[in-house]
Amino acid sequence: MRYTRHTGCWLVVSIFLATLGSHVAASSPPNILFAIADDWSYGHASAYGCNWVKTPGFDRVAHRGILFTHAYTPNAKCAPSRACILTGRNSWQLEEAANHWCDFPAKFKGFMESLAENGYSTGSTGKGWGPGIAKDANGRHRLMTGPKFSKRKAKPPARSISNNDYAGNFADFLAQTPSEKPWIFWYGATEPHRGYEYGSGQRHGKSIDDIEHVPAYWPDNETVRNDMLDYAVEVEHFDAHLVRILNLLEEQNQLENTLVVVTSDHGMPFPRVKGQAYDDSNRIPLAMCWPKGIKGKGRKVDDYISFIDLAPTFLEVAGISWEDSQMAKLTGHSLSDVFQSDQSGKINPNRDHVLIGKERHDIGRPNDWGYPIRGIIRDEKLYIRNFEADRWPAGNPETGYLNCDGGPTKTEVLDARRKHNDDLWWKMCFGHRPTEELYDVYTDPDCVKNLSNVPSFQSVKNELTDELLRRLKEQNDPRVLGNGEIFDRYLYASPGGRNFHQRFRDGEKLNAGWVNASDFEKEAPTSKSKNP
Repeated sequence: MRYTRHTGCWLVVSIFLATLGSHVAASSPPNILFAIADDWSYGHASAYGCNWVKTPGFDRVAHRGILFTHAYTPNAKCAPSRACILTGRNSWQLEEAANHWCDFPAKFKGFMESLAENGYSTGSTGKGWGPGIAKDANGRHRLMTGPKFSKRKAKPPARSISNNDYAGNFADFLAQTPSEKPWIFWYGATEPHRGYEYGSGQRHGKSIDDIEHVPAYWPDNETVRNDMLDYAVEVEHFDAHLVRILNLLEEQNQLENTLVVVTSDHGMPFPRVKGQAYDDSNRIPLAMCWPKGIKGKGRKVDDYISFIDLAPTFLEVAGISWEDSQMAKLTGHSLSDVFQSDQSGKINPNRDHVLIGKERHDIGRPNDWGYPIRGIIRDEKLYIRNFEADRWPAGNPETGYLNCDGGPTKTEVLDARRKHNDDLWWKMCFGHRPTEELYDVYTDPDCVKNLSNVPSFQSVKNELTDELLRRLKEQNDPRVLGNGEIFDRYLYASPGGRNFHQRFRDGEKLNAGWVNASDFEKEAPTSKSKNP
């Protein structure tokens, strides 16, 4: 977050709110329900006005509390995004944990572990932190999101959806939690991660005509719209379990003193979204309610919120000081200021930006290199710095563009170039990019009109560049301190091992598992024309 303006005022307010929050927590520490979907994009909820994704559970939380309109993950990939949530630090501050499929450094404790050590009962179901390996200094596996509850199963509404009875497993957790102890539970759905049952959206009564907007970086056709509807079915499955969980809490008279947080780790698993660094990639749905601790109902907050603000929020409402948490220094800031206001719109003028970025996600480039990016979003402007613009941003073509999950939309983008000689969408989704990108998110939410070389935007670009680099230096980011190659040297912790690119070039028959066989290019495209 940006705290250069009104710093003295911010410190005074922070001390006051910290004291207030500690007083509330000490007298009645709340339970905490953290519900996180896997690959769910901002805006795809009926609370945001979406007609083709129905989310009564999410809407209920927003109606009882706060709906956030500018919440972001610092890194739009599963493992690094969840690492930011757990630690309250940006991914470039987490060494190996900046990468996907990593060894999580033992030095970085997460809030779930800290709350467990400070009197909270903890549990989880579904997906926690990952993929990767997390062990403590003695080599023991860490409970990053608490003990697992996964015995209950239920028939899913589509073939591709997990049979995990998330709500039933939460009920098992509640049944064994001592009534005198506060608890925190991590509900981590594996939906709407791919793959999908094609046509499941229409089978459930959805219509492709209900989709208000197909992003400009995909073809707008029946196949793509069906793919979007199938994704919607999986979002609604996540939400259906949330409804059951909320009903159970209400039946047990626990909802009033439970901080409920509902969100997603990053954007949808479609080209140019998941794994990239545009607004659709990093902006996520977020709603919170806590009747005993959040003022007002049905508020819509426009402040810029980062995932790194969650860990300090959870510690504060639990009455646990940073020292007692034994966590590494937190970069994020508690949301007490937002909780204690009864206003909508802009609450704290200092919450005026977020930082985003990425290093190595899925492999598939020579030497298993990543695609390093840093960016800043402020005042509806997104500035992106691509540090290695000669690399392929979504992974090399000959290895299937591995940083983009396989699916009908990806195939449509690739086939448009291969079969119809139309490379418009391919360039936006998979083609090389310039070193700098600048977008006006308000007028161009799809981020397809690069303004970085437009004369009238040079002052904005320079301001954002200066602030981005200054903040990254303050956070000791190796990428801007001359040691960025360290992220490429960290070991890839996948069971499949390293050197995917070289093994493919050597003729080994490889199946990445999350891409289709047709995604692999027989020859790398010769054009290196960058996005405009």
